[in-house]
Amino acid sequence: MSVAVGSLAACATNPYRLTNKAYQRQARALAGTLRAQPRLSAGPDSLAQAPYWVGTTNFGLRKPNLVIIHHTAQHSTDETLRTFTLPRTQVSAHYVIGRDGRTFHLLSDYLRAWHGGVARWGNDNDINSSSIGIELDNDGTQPFAEPQIRSLLTVLKYLKKTYNIPAANFIGHSDIAPTRKDDPNPNFPWKRLADRGFGLWYDEAAARDTLATAPVAALLPPPLAAPADSAAAPARPNPVDAFDPREALRIIGYDTRDLNAAVAAFKRHFVQREVNGVLTASDRRILYNLYKKYL
Repeated sequence: MSVAVGSLAACATNPYRLTNKAYQRQARALAGTLRAQPRLSAGPDSLAQAPYWVGTTNFGLRKPNLVIIHHTAQHSTDETLRTFTLPRTQVSAHYVIGRDGRTFHLLSDYLRAWHGGVARWGNDNDINSSSIGIELDNDGTQPFAEPQIRSLLTVLKYLKKTYNIPAANFIGHSDIAPTRKDDPNPNFPWKRLADRGFGLWYDEAAARDTLATAPVAALLPPPLAAPADSAAAPARPNPVDAFDPREALRIIGYDTRDLNAAVAAFKRHFVQREVNGVLTASDRRILYNLYKKYL
């Protein structure tokens, strides 16, 4: 039976055979660029040229360092696959994962997909050149299906192990483009991913206790002993009240030029309710706790 099934699969017509040939042509062209002898194509006239070329023997392919998770905002996996194989759309991703868990690996992890757009994370403003893009079939409002999340976790485990990607570098499209994007939507199980090592998460006590994040004594120097006839020393400020949210968001990685958008993106990822540009007391405690983790 397994042989018959394999034979049927081998004979099945691939509806993307023509775009697959286009992929192979483009890959060969890029390989030719890599094989060519490096040279300054338009160096200054004053540059002293070496008498001969020396090619180093010590090199490898550049590896991705970020994983960006998206929802497709479309209505089916097939619709997304068509979108990513039409040259006029100018968008793509490395992986597309359907609601049934089927995973399409569209592009070599070493090649640059066009999934991030105008985006920034920390000091990185060319996200496409440093990241893997993963698209989840979801119209932007739905919960994420369990088979889809299981497949995503399998892919993330492979990527983290293969490329040694830091736990903090598994983020969403909204995180890197807070003024433009809202994906993945607030139904996405970020904590579940963080529990498996894909992203950071706050300590649960931080949302309840203003001092659960760090003892005040560890943040401020001890007070000088007051003279016997002086007034009592002033109380130390609560660090959750004293820290700068804009600076905390910047340390985590957010582009804070539009602070309201950055706050909303932060809440979409870590709070996942009342997604707006307002930080409640609970939100501040969560932000402070994460800020300390990212330092």
